Amino acid sequence: MLDKNVILNGKAVLVTGAAGFIGCNLCKKLLTDYNCSELVGLDSITDYYDVNIKHERLKEIETLANSSNKKWTFVKANLADKAAIDSLFEKYHFAVVVNLAAQAGVRYSITNPDAYIQSNLIGFYNILEACRHNEVEHLVYASSSSVYGSNKKIPYSTDDKVDNPVSLYAATKKSNELMAHAYSKLYNIPSTGLRFFTVYGPAGRPDMAYFGFTNKLKAGKTIQIFNYGKCKRDFTYVDDIVEGVVRVMQHAPEKQNGEDGLPLPPYKVYNIGNNHPENLLDFVTILQEELVRAQVLPADYDFEAHKELVPMQPGDVPVTYADTSALEADFGFKPATPLREGLRKFAEWYARYYGAK
Repeated sequence: MLDKNVILNGKAVLVTGAAGFIGCNLCKKLLTDYNCSELVGLDSITDYYDVNIKHERLKEIETLANSSNKKWTFVKANLADKAAIDSLFEKYHFAVVVNLAAQAGVRYSITNPDAYIQSNLIGFYNILEACRHNEVEHLVYASSSSVYGSNKKIPYSTDDKVDNPVSLYAATKKSNELMAHAYSKLYNIPSTGLRFFTVYGPAGRPDMAYFGFTNKLKAGKTIQIFNYGKCKRDFTYVDDIVEGVVRVMQHAPEKQNGEDGLPLPPYKVYNIGNNHPENLLDFVTILQEELVRAQVLPADYDFEAHKELVPMQPGDVPVTYADTSALEADFGFKPATPLREGLRKFAEWYARYYGAK
């Protein structure tokens, strides 16, 4: 197991995408368990999905910061605004940067590609440049299981070639990894990319399947299950993702020279997934059962009448399955929240937030 070489206590930390699903939970974890000299959250709060959820997440962070008397600052800005990013780094001199801000979603990238170029490419470039000029100790950034694209070999390993993206979103995430590698090599910036696998949980993204299914079922609409229900996904509960991120934050890849005397890039990539893909039909069955339990749906709800099996969608893949052996070996951690437990927490949150039936 790797030793910690980055101390979070007493350090200035930046979390981009702080109003997002993972970003909010990460900020709450840092406020609860650590004493950063400054914790700064950045988000542009786009209307890609309901901004009320984003404001609710920010309110939770602020409440926690106030109750624990910790330093928390929120900055509304866009990653593509280079002047704003440079100014932020100049003011706070961040030791650790966690870049979670990105335009998410596979299907949206087919209809709105410009959003992905601006946020995921130009925005990430601005972060890399700011890290380069401010001697950041560790840059941790979000990649995605989408980079595995049409790979047939499972489970997906970070040693696999990932040259076959099937969506622009996936292509931008692979580009992030390449850009980070170049900056690590050229400027000795320690960076770690994290390939997240289908993150779910309370106050998640409404564009994700489990959330969208819930909205439709509650409204009495029919849900479409792609690839005729034969898809498998490595669903990963958000608390497991955050635990993995925090552990990774505390070990930056070592700076060292190769046999030629030149610096080797201090660069790593890890999968964070549940290492246990679930069949989509089984997932939907558990979700429905938990929605009934939480009284989001009535006990006599006719599930069969509200689901339709349909072909695969463009940009989708039939299976995602994470090889997490490197994460286990280096950090002694493997996500382990059972699917039913995670979906139960989501259903209970949904009942509180939107009201039970």
